[in-house]
Amino acid sequence: MDDVSETGRVAEAPPDVAERTAPRPSAPADRRVYLRRRLLVGGALVALLALVVWAAVAIIGAVVAANAPRGPGTQGGDGSHPNAAALELDPELPAPVLRQLEYVREHWDADESERYGVLGDDDCVNFTSQTLIERGWLPDEEWWYSEDGDPYAASPAWRSSTLFSEYLAAHPERATALGDAQRAQVKPGDIVQFDWDASGDRDHTAIVTAVIEDEEGNVDVFYGGHTDATWDRSVDDHPRHPETQVTYWSVNG
Repeated sequence: MDDVSETGRVAEAPPDVAERTAPRPSAPADRRVYLRRRLLVGGALVALLALVVWAAVAIIGAVVAANAPRGPGTQGGDGSHPNAAALELDPELPAPVLRQLEYVREHWDADESERYGVLGDDDCVNFTSQTLIERGWLPDEEWWYSEDGDPYAASPAWRSSTLFSEYLAAHPERATALGDAQRAQVKPGDIVQFDWDASGDRDHTAIVTAVIEDEEGNVDVFYGGHTDATWDRSVDDHPRHPETQVTYWSVNG
């Protein structure tokens, strides 16, 4: 029976007695609360991490899209991974041009040639010259390749971008020079040359694979060739060489 004070109230138990007699949550209940808290914190961290990853992917995707090639069906900024659409050729092109571009399409990523050989990391003009043979050009005393397949034994005009440019300038019956402002006159099968540092020399040579004009009249030119192996890359895609000057040779016939 509880102790009763003179006022008739039940006397309160001392604090230590109250603490001993107060009900405590069981150990399993404590663990469930702890686990729920851990799950809430863990879920929040996972959600935060997912948000960070999503933001990073979105930023990377935007950067890739901004620097993506603009050719018809290209994959990879350097034109080194074209898909089937990029490799298609316009069947309405003249037969000699089709033969030339078919050769480019078949050999643009080849790293050997029994007939012509490969000039290591400087094979761009050697390969361009080969495509012109396929187009129907015949070698002459200034522009020729070695019959034994040694590319280093070919004539200088066959394997040097600058000397090839000088050769074409001396033979207007074969090609006509065009500046970059004359893109509207460039056509598939023409030759494009790059002067990376605006020095006046020609540093790279390739073959025009496509010319596309948008609704606003802007013309984009695409090319293929060797060193680096490239198919259908925009002539404007040269971020490593901001001073680049682009010129063309409109091939006759």
